[in-house]
Amino acid sequence: MPAEWAPQGIDTSRPSVARVYDVALGGKDNFAVDRAVAQRLQDGLPEIMSMARVNRATLGRAVRLMAERGVRQFLDLGAGLPSADNTHQVAQRVAAASRVVYVDKDPIVLAHGRALLADDDRTAVITADLRDPETVLGHPEVARLIDFSQPVGVLFVAILHHLHDDEDPKGIVDAYMSAVPSGSHLFVSHFCDFGPLSQELQRRFLELLGTGRFRTSKEITAFFDGYELLPPGVVPNPQWHPDEPPPADLSLAQRMHYAGMARKP
Repeated sequence: MPAEWAPQGIDTSRPSVARVYDVALGGKDNFAVDRAVAQRLQDGLPEIMSMARVNRATLGRAVRLMAERGVRQFLDLGAGLPSADNTHQVAQRVAAASRVVYVDKDPIVLAHGRALLADDDRTAVITADLRDPETVLGHPEVARLIDFSQPVGVLFVAILHHLHDDEDPKGIVDAYMSAVPSGSHLFVSHFCDFGPLSQELQRRFLELLGTGRFRTSKEITAFFDGYELLPPGVVPNPQWHPDEPPPADLSLAQRMHYAGMARKP
């Protein structure tokens, strides 16, 4: 893909988490450096790339469940590039009036998101760093679309594992949840440390992207401390509200992410 294709301000010489994820989803909004990282991540472990599709399906189930529980506005933090069944599409199938703000620090997400949402005034994409909740929550598009007197669906889908421990990911979660009222919902999916293989994957992510922390199921569950964790708790993605019975033996891709949802009392 030629470098001049990139929107102004995008460094095509450095890989991006959003664009590597796009590679894994089979998208086209990525560059040679992103495809090279994706290839190195899956060397010897070819099924690793299907984890993005497994996680994407779980996002859809989470948004649908929130919408069925009455949530009509969503903050999708670290949203990544548009793909199939985006948050606004899933939510609006349940309730057409649903409103969504996508947040990502990669400017390419804004460029492509605006094109996708040109005719949808109930949805917006903003370029901001989720590690700065004050800036995100004070953004004009957030003010336009999110009514903080009504429940909000707060989504951290495959993004908290890209925050190091010293960046206080739990504190960041709590900053957003403190801004939303009772009845709001929190959804998290996260790389899980399930043994030596996941530790090797963590090594690859840290080497190639500089981020990618595989936390234990106990550590992931701790993100929900202070909120009402909903059944079935924090479990591998295929076991979280599956549309069909999950396989008895999960593949690597199916074990990589654990997911959970909580309600703010």
